Amino acid sequence: MIIKKSPEQIEAMKRSGALSARVLREIGARCQPGVSTWDLDVFAEAFIRDNGGVPTFKGYCGYPCSICASVNDEIVHGIPSKKRILREGDIISIDTGATVDGWAGDNAWTFAVGEVSAQAQRLLEVTEACMWAGIEAARAGGRVGDIGYAVSKVARAAGMGVVREYTGHGIGRSMHEDPDVPNFGLRRTGPRLEAGMVLAIEPMITLGSHKTRDGSDGWLVTTRDGSLAAHFEKTVAISNDGPVLVSD
Repeated sequence: MIIKKSPEQIEAMKRSGALSARVLREIGARCQPGVSTWDLDVFAEAFIRDNGGVPTFKGYCGYPCSICASVNDEIVHGIPSKKRILREGDIISIDTGATVDGWAGDNAWTFAVGEVSAQAQRLLEVTEACMWAGIEAARAGGRVGDIGYAVSKVARAAGMGVVREYTGHGIGRSMHEDPDVPNFGLRRTGPRLEAGMVLAIEPMITLGSHKTRDGSDGWLVTTRDGSLAAHFEKTVAISNDGPVLVSD
């Protein structure tokens, strides 16, 4: 069931979205060589709690940490570790969630650690462009498939893979609500987009194949061919005047 939000509820969601986006920016500035992903997680939890929120991810379906930190060929759901030390040339996807007054905020960004290869930088640029294309397609009167079509069109034009098993989603009082928002699809298919819907749009793009592999910890997802992956996400409300950023 798709749960639409009132204008007042969307304004309330902007507070959680803003905190989630703020901690994401703070973490991004700390993604430097020599820093562990565990250090980033410790910082994130303290920052969220000190600013009136609760880490949305921690304890969700048993997830043990406050952020997801996925490095290089890791697509999503990387569990922070004291042993995972960032190195020059890495890319790292950070996914943050903050709950404020019962509303969940969710967004992600992939950061370069120091100087990265031209291919890696191109991947970051294309994946971010995919996200913005998906957001632009999130318009009342359209369909969910319009979002996925817009995302995949950008990725495929660049010769990159579009992860299929993991998608965006509705969001509100719960972090994951209906509908699923795939990053591929056909225009004019899927649920109709209506004012009041709030969606997390989150392309996951690879330099190689779209095929994935599940890690032994039950959380981590990597590219099957070992190619680099990137993940960008923002939460967006559908309005009669176009998409409205909720996490910004």
